[in-house]
Amino acid sequence: MTKGTTGPYDLQGNRLLAALPEAERRRLQPHLEPVELNTGDVLYRPGEPITSVWFPVLGVCSIVAELDGPAVEVATVGDEGMVGLSVFLGVGSPTERAMVQVPGRGLRMDADRFRHEIAVLDGQLQQTLQRFTQAMFTQLARNAACNRSHRTRQRCARWLLMTGDRMHSDRFPLTQRFLAQMLAVRRSSVSEVAGALAEDGCISYSRGTITLLDRDRLEEKACSCYRVIRESIDAAFPSAAEPPG
Repeated sequence: MTKGTTGPYDLQGNRLLAALPEAERRRLQPHLEPVELNTGDVLYRPGEPITSVWFPVLGVCSIVAELDGPAVEVATVGDEGMVGLSVFLGVGSPTERAMVQVPGRGLRMDADRFRHEIAVLDGQLQQTLQRFTQAMFTQLARNAACNRSHRTRQRCARWLLMTGDRMHSDRFPLTQRFLAQMLAVRRSSVSEVAGALAEDGCISYSRGTITLLDRDRLEEKACSCYRVIRESIDAAFPSAAEPPG
């Protein structure tokens, strides 16, 4: 992981940090370490104390529940938030695993320092984190309902759109293995769904890289959960909201 000096631009690349008053960002800046987020990096594990919190600037981190069978993704975090929310909530060791699904970069802060900053920053950081927590609750609720009620193709389209939003690009790396885990389906099902979306002119998929060819058409294929989740994030951080690419 890279290390270096964190500048104001780095902090503004994360919507949660960008929503803070400038004085608070300046206070946090010396304690935020820039890092590369590489595919497969594990940020915390079940039953182990969280030692750092992470603010993605680019990329997608996945919160995964490890069941008796294959692990299942329950939520994702990108540049809109923070990985390590249980530190803010003051609970013990997590019951899920957090890992990087789509590579990028972010900012890392020691968990003890983060707890200290929550206590001294006059409530602004707490209020911003509360808004992010509500957006995460919305995502968790929609994911649970979506996984039960919506077809794999709809869920896949939603996930691809959300990833494109977080990557600020219509092109990003993604393996079939990870996509199968995200959708809780077999890899053969992923191949069928990706092939169908490609035939419809929504995407192309080659050598582990997804390209979103027609976002409007892809959104037509997606379930309504995409808009609900996106709007909950934009409501939490309205000043940083951007229209879909």
